[in-house]
Amino acid sequence: MYCPECGFHQSEAHKYCGRCGALLIVENQGTGEITGPLGISDEQAETGAWQGPAIDGPTLAVRSGGPPGAVFSLDRAEVTIGREPSADVFLDDVTVSRNHAIVTSGPAGIALRDLGSLNGTYVNRRRIEGEERLEDGDELQIGKFRLTFLVG
Repeated sequence: MYCPECGFHQSEAHKYCGRCGALLIVENQGTGEITGPLGISDEQAETGAWQGPAIDGPTLAVRSGGPPGAVFSLDRAEVTIGREPSADVFLDDVTVSRNHAIVTSGPAGIALRDLGSLNGTYVNRRRIEGEERLEDGDELQIGKFRLTFLVG
């Protein structure tokens, strides 16, 4: 894969360019994750009035702190969030712990759990302790990133 900004060649495992830091626009067929600037506004994120590509199932949409409109699919039983490059939701910033949080899906719904991160994990501006069930439109804050949970 080549960076659309600087042309640097890197493996398809990367979400950001190793040379210039630009977001690499890819669709990972294995996870259904779509990344890239998709143009979600604050109002669309808050109301769920999404006008980008069809979202099939629960997702996290970046509102600020990273590329606005980047979308991460939550289509597995466990989705990891962190600064570790192998995280399912890779948030590249020092305010995010390597293994920051995890989203779990089960019969009771979708929940977010902080994994002992230094800066904490917030849902609707409230620091969570343990596990927090997510509802459509919830705002998550992880480090400098603000994301919106969308049921799809």
